[in-house]
Amino acid sequence: MPGYEVKQERVAIAGVDDLVIRSLLDKQQFADPQGDAERLGISSSLWPLFGLLWPSGSHLAARLGARGVVKTDRILEIGCGLGLASLVGHRAGADMTASDCHPLAGRFLAHNLVLNDLGPMKYRHGQWPGVVLPRDAIDERAPVVVHGEFDLIIGSDVLYERDERGTLADFIARLAAPVAEVWIVDPNRGNRSHFHRNMARHGFRMEETPLDHDEKAGVAAYKGRMLTYRRR
Repeated sequence: MPGYEVKQERVAIAGVDDLVIRSLLDKQQFADPQGDAERLGISSSLWPLFGLLWPSGSHLAARLGARGVVKTDRILEIGCGLGLASLVGHRAGADMTASDCHPLAGRFLAHNLVLNDLGPMKYRHGQWPGVVLPRDAIDERAPVVVHGEFDLIIGSDVLYERDERGTLADFIARLAAPVAEVWIVDPNRGNRSHFHRNMARHGFRMEETPLDHDEKAGVAAYKGRMLTYRRR
């Protein structure tokens, strides 16, 4: 690919079949020749983060794989990056929509669908920091901003700011059905308390489940929480 290097690897996810994933080679990759990412507020240091595999994403994918598919459920992944959880849900037959703000996320997702012999999946632009969306800055394969009502909204490592004003909670509440569930995998970034309060403001009750484990069988140690919010 022009401007950056990629790799391809087989990714093991607890409880489900492996996936073949194309990702960026490392954190040093950067290519924004038209300034698309810059116009969306994505700096050069943040640019490669969408294209890497993160432990929190694997935990989210494993939980979705263990859930089983309810054919009538509409599921949205926010801040999907490479969309590992979305690929798991889509392969299981879920009504899955992946979303991210990065201008290349849709292209990487489309390529990884092909690598895993999967059919097309819905991808939408989704951005909650409030950046005005320039039409020409969005991936041409995904020109539609995420909209609609979803029964389950999932995300991993999205609490990277204190967000006292509740921008992310407002974004989620706008897309959640009246009766909905939200899963957030958080690697203990320390911003949960503000998010809890803002989700409660929208009528969501929260449960926390520790995901801590030591290094074992080649799997790196992890410390974090599965946050489950329900509104009924």
